[in-house]
Formats: sequence, C-alpha cells, structure tokens
Amino acid sequence: MASIISGNAILFLAVALILQGIDADSNRRREIEIKGGPDSVVWVVQLSDLHFSVHHPDRARDFENFVGSVLSYINPSLVLITGDLTGSDEIWMWAFFDFGNIRVFEELSKNPAVSSLGKVADGKSKDLLTMKQDENEWMEYRNVMEEVVRKSGLDKSIFYDLRGNHDNFGMPSVGGLFDFFSNYSLNAQAGRSRNVNSVTLQTEERSHLFVGIDTTMAVGLRGPTNLFGHPTDELLADLDTELSQWDADQTKQVTKISFGHFPLSFSAASESGRTLKDIFLKHSISAYLCGHLHTRFGKNLKRHHQSGNSLFQLNMHQISPKNFSDGLQPFQEFWEWEMGDWRKSRAMRVVAIDRGHVSFIDIDLKSGAKKTIILPTFPLDSRLMWTSSLLREYEQQSLNPSYYMTVRALVFSSSPIVSVVARVYDSKPGRLVVVMEATMTKLGGVSSRGALYAVPWNFKAFEDRSPVRYWLQIEATDIRGRSTLTEMRPFSINGVRSFLSWTWKEFMVMGCQWSGLYFPILWFFVGCFLFILLIPVALCSLSKKKYTLQNLSADKRLRDALGWVLTELYKLRSVWVGFLGYMFYLVLFPWLYGRLFTDGDGRGYMTYRGWVVKHPDIGKKLEYIGFPDIMVVVIPHLVFVVFPSLLAAIGLTVEKEMYRVKLLVVSGKKEDDYRGQLPGQNARQACKTLKLHTRSRWIRKLFVAVCLVILFKHFKSCRALVKAYEMNPLLHFPIYCLSIPFLLAYAIYKTNSVTS
Repeated sequence: MASIISGNAILFLAVALILQGIDADSNRRREIEIKGGPDSVVWVVQLSDLHFSVHHPDRARDFENFVGSVLSYINPSLVLITGDLTGSDEIWMWAFFDFGNIRVFEELSKNPAVSSLGKVADGKSKDLLTMKQDENEWMEYRNVMEEVVRKSGLDKSIFYDLRGNHDNFGMPSVGGLFDFFSNYSLNAQAGRSRNVNSVTLQTEERSHLFVGIDTTMAVGLRGPTNLFGHPTDELLADLDTELSQWDADQTKQVTKISFGHFPLSFSAASESGRTLKDIFLKHSISAYLCGHLHTRFGKNLKRHHQSGNSLFQLNMHQISPKNFSDGLQPFQEFWEWEMGDWRKSRAMRVVAIDRGHVSFIDIDLKSGAKKTIILPTFPLDSRLMWTSSLLREYEQQSLNPSYYMTVRALVFSSSPIVSVVARVYDSKPGRLVVVMEATMTKLGGVSSRGALYAVPWNFKAFEDRSPVRYWLQIEATDIRGRSTLTEMRPFSINGVRSFLSWTWKEFMVMGCQWSGLYFPILWFFVGCFLFILLIPVALCSLSKKKYTLQNLSADKRLRDALGWVLTELYKLRSVWVGFLGYMFYLVLFPWLYGRLFTDGDGRGYMTYRGWVVKHPDIGKKLEYIGFPDIMVVVIPHLVFVVFPSLLAAIGLTVEKEMYRVKLLVVSGKKEDDYRGQLPGQNARQACKTLKLHTRSRWIRKLFVAVCLVILFKHFKSCRALVKAYEMNPLLHFPIYCLSIPFLLAYAIYKTNSVTS
C-alpha cells in the first residue's frame, strides 16, 4: 500500500513538473492573432526610461494623464517598455562621456539637495548620487500602469516591460528581498519570469516575431558601476532558439524584431566571447529597439549593423553591399534604434511593419497628448531603410507590385479624419517643388483596428540615383479642422541609401564598442604615464649628456628639449617617487571599499578589473563583477585626474628651472652665487630682483590654477563615490582620495622657491 501511495506521489509530481514546464513555456512564447484590417500592416508602441521617482512625481503624473489616452486611439498590438522603469537618472554615471563631470557639476549645482551632504533620501536620493532600490517607486509604477491600461482599453497582457540597470541597482539576486521588478512589473504579473520572452503577431500574410531580452546584471550592483548589459551564454542560446522558432514554417514570411534596454555599444560579450550582435546577424532581424542613453547625446542614436566585428563604426551606416547577383545567400544586417526617454523628453515611439518593412515615428508628449499622429509606411525613409533587401529587389527587377504601387500611411487620431493628402517634393531645381499631390483613401471597413490610408502612384517616375532628391509629406485634417503635417522625409524607390553622419557625441555612445575599448584605453594611459616617469631614469643612467636648460639654449633640438622637460620632475625625486608609487598602487591594489547592495553589509573592494564581494545570500565570494562597468570610475580618474596631475607637476618643475635661470641672467650672477648666504649689497639687490620677478610668474600661476581645477574635479568625484557606496574617505579609500592632492600640494610647495 505504501509503495502504491509513493508511486502515485511520484507520478503526481512528474505531471505537475511537466505542466509547470508547459505553462512556463507558454508564458515565454505567445501568439496573438491579429483580427480586423488592415491585414498588411501591424504596429506597436515603445516607451523607455520612465524613471518614476518619489522626488519627481511629474513623470508618473504625466504618464498617467497622457499615455493612456494616446494608446486608446493608436490601438497598438503590443506596448513595449524597454527598461529603467523607476529611479532618478544618475547624472554622475555619464561623467566619462561628458568631459569628466563638467556637465555633471553644472546640473548638480542646480539641485538644492546637493548643498546638504548629510541628507540622503531613502532609495535613489534626490541628489542623484545614492543609487539603490525604493519600493515606493515600484508601487507607484504598478498603480500608474493599472490606470494606463484602464484608460487605454487595451488587454493588459500585451504590455511587455523589461528590467533596466536602474531596476536592479543594489539587488543581490533575482527573487530576493529587493527584487521589486519580480513583484510589481507587468511581466511579473503575467508570469513572464524568464530573461528571454517572445510574442508573435499573426496576420494572414505574415508572422511578426518580437523577442524581449533582459541583459541586466545577475548580481545588481549599485550605480555608477552598473552601466552595461551582460548577456550570458545561456541567454544567447535562449535568444537564438526564440528567434528561430518560425524558421521551419514555410507557409508565412517572418519579420523578426528584438527589444531590450541596452544599446549594443553598452553590451558586454558573454563568457565565451559571443555577443548579441552575433545572434541578431545570424537571424537577420529587422531591428533592435532599445533605450538607456536618453537624448543627452543627441536624437540621432541609430546604427546600421552588418557582418564584421570592430571597435569603431565612424558613421550610422557601414559600407553598402555591392553585389547581390547570386541571390543565394541573404546579406546579414539589421538596424539598432535607440529611442528617447520619458524621464525628460516625454518620448513615445510607434513602430509599424508594412509587408515586412519597418518604419517608425517618435512622438514628443511634453506639451500634452497629440490629437493626430501620422506614420508613413511607404515609401521608406531613405536614411533608415534596409539597404540590401531593397537594393536586391531593384537590381533583380523582382518588385512586388502590391508593395510599390501605393503611397501608404497610418493615421491615428482622437477625432474623425476628413481628409489625408500625400505630397511629393522634388529638390533637384534647388528648391522644393511639388510634383505630386493626391488625396489618400482609408483602407479596410468599419471593423478596422486602425486607419491605413493609401493612394496609387507611378513609382517608376520617382526612381533616381540620388536618395535625397524626392521628399514625402503627409497632411491630415480632422473633423474640427485641425491640420497635422509630418516632417518631410527623403525616400528612395530603388534602394539607394541616404548617408547620415553622427555628431561626435552620437559617435561616442553609439559608434564605440566600450566593453572592448576599456582595456586598450586603460593600458594606453598607464603606459604613457610610466613612459613619462621612466624615460628620465634611462636618460640619466645610459647617457653621459646632461639635459639642462643651458645646454638646450646652446643646442636647440627637440630630443634635448623633451629630455630636459622630463628630467626636471625626476630631479624633484620625492614627487617623482610619489607618482610612480601611486600608479603601481592603482594597478596592484584595491581602489575602494564600498557597500554594493541596497541593504546589509555587502561591502566589497574594487580594482581596475572589477569588484570583489562576498554575496550576502549565498555567502560565496564573487570576483571581478561589474566589468567593464567599472570603467566609468577608472577611466575618468586616469584621464581627468592622474594624468593631468603628472603633466601639471612637470609644468611646475619646468617653470621653476626657467625662472631660476632668468633670475641669474637678470641679476648678472653666476649659479653658485645663489648657493648659501649672499653678502651685503649683492643680497639686497638679489632680493629686489626676486620680488620684481615673483610678481610676474604668470606661468606658475597658470599651472597652480590647473592644479586647483584638477583637485576640484577629484573632490567632486570622491564625494560622488562616498554617497554612491556609503564610504568614509579616510577608512575606505584614503590612498585613492588623498594621494593626488598631497602630490600636487607638495609639488607646488617644492617649486615655489628657486633655492629649494
């Protein structure tokens, strides 16, 4: 009898596990049948970087007031919220990309909370420096989203949200005490607990696969050293599986889109060296939608990816493919489209897929909910189109008449639309001339889920080698007489791409693969530092020649000038040894001892390779986590503090020697006359000369001012670290904090007098 009961128990457990696995898989994968016209197009809405904060209630209030009503008339098939759901946006984290905190200090100085060092709010503080979880913000997020779902009239299950780096600040582990995302997020409420989740929008013509990925740290450190996405090999394998789930089905074509929080430029490689880009290229997804960067670096944060790995991409586009004559192997490419933030820009994006081709429009809701939104879906913007596929179609003359024969646009409005007009402008005459103006008609019946307008045209008349010759603009007028115009966008029928350049800031954040650049930048500056310090040792040891200002005056050669400049600091041996020892300290020893998690001990130490900490839950020592995220501390300290300090110290020693020689020339004395006591009249004359020229040492004053700027920068960075990781400068990072001020102060003191 006991054996029967035991056997039944085992069978019941097995069935339960199987059902649990099926349920988990169904939550991870979902299919939605799109009903109602138009069948040829689907559209979704993306929002990102909401940053709901107890210190900024306007963000949640505006989201609740505007987003629900806009979603009600857009009626998207999905709503994607790509991370950073809560928390103040930490400005200090971006110091490396804003000239070493200059902009940071300006913004912090405007914040009244900065003036009170002792007042730190719970969670992410108002001064933006203490970055950990606050449950009140998560409760606000949950309540606001419930209200938005109610106002929009949409099914709550079509809302997909992702965890951003802010959403796991100070979170020791998923499912732990401070993992509020698992309690309050929409994904958690829908049972979507995996790091990779997919949903397929099915129409009669095509499958539209959307795959969301959570690449945040498994162990969430406090900011600022929590900046990068960290995909694991397991996550990449899951992503590969999800993107290939419809490959065996030949009955429908598939359009694939992935969405996540981190741009690829801020995504690290996995343990095996694979990257998200490798998986996206393998499956030739149409687009990767992300957030994270806000609009602080520009509104043109988009990147076209092709095969090949490099640390830099100089412009938005890579070199166009030239030969598609074989038509056998599809060219691997995809678009990465970062979008603006809700936090400051109040941005919303509508993404449409029309017969497999993707387009989007970004909407600014700072002035309130828009009454009418227009998204042209064909012809495509020549700046943001899939180059290879359109070029192949054109060169092989395989044009799809159903795709090319009409100009199409989605029109969303809170009021009935009475007319939609399409205009095409020709820029060849040197000014914009209207060459086509036609009224568009609505497709679909009364049961249509959206308003797709179209008008026939002779597309062959607009084939041109220039991708910016023809421009499209759509105008819609509602029943109240309100007119809405789209921005004019260039288009290219024959697949010729318009070239679009980044600004230098856009290149910095989108064109550089920072996870791969960290070590090259680090070792370059360390190498330069050691080169400057050790060259004088070699010159003094291996060469019999003396590198002095007098010798340089007699033999003016660049090599002698560099030798003299570098040996001057070496003569001030105590400062030289101090800089050399400090550099070896930074390479060999811990920099900081900080508190890494929201609560509890969790104090670890940081080296240039990452953090080492004992996990508070499992008791296991974790080594070198937060890599390469720690570059936002390491690189600014080397580039904006340590290296300039060395150059300033060299400048002070060089100025001292120049001043000493000048005094000798002016007073007519030999060098030995200033060694020891100067008798009588000579002493008085020398003192007058010294006072006269001390007042005019403007070069020294300039270098002292530079030292003060460096110290100010260093003080602000140390203060930010103190707040971020709850440290005492004298206990937890005294060498990091005090060495540079001491070395600069000592260098200023030792170079003050010509007789020292």
